[in-house]
Amino acid sequence: MSAAAKIRICLATIGALLLVIVAMGYKFFVAGSTLKGEDGRVALVLEPGERALMLGEMREFVAGLQRIAEALSRDDMPGVAQASRALGTAKTHDVPAAMMGKLPVGFKILAMGTHRAFDTIAADAEANGTAKHALEQLASVLKNCVACHASYQVTTASTASAQR
Repeated sequence: MSAAAKIRICLATIGALLLVIVAMGYKFFVAGSTLKGEDGRVALVLEPGERALMLGEMREFVAGLQRIAEALSRDDMPGVAQASRALGTAKTHDVPAAMMGKLPVGFKILAMGTHRAFDTIAADAEANGTAKHALEQLASVLKNCVACHASYQVTTASTASAQR
């Protein structure tokens, strides 16, 4: 085999590997594991344990929103900060990398924005923010919740294949 042929084979191999890496990167960071849901929303296809983790986090959001509202009703800004901080970006460390790879980029952007918004509410509440300002911020966060639930649903592979 000539040197030129070996170089062509090496370049073809490198090209194929780069293509695989780009495809995997697209799948992991952009597309995720999704299907079109029957109701028009994007169905996030997760393993049963991953689905349970996500639904558990959503229940924590609802409970946290209740704690924030309760603290706001008492004008308890330290309570607002504490409840908000628990829902902030530190919470994202609990999500396994494999699960993150299944989530589409739009979902990740919305979710991270929501966690960052809770960090902002906490920081503002700690910096002598007012209940009115925190309530305005909370209304903005709830828009993210509404947008997410309007755009996405969560399913498992077995449920998705049974619906086909």
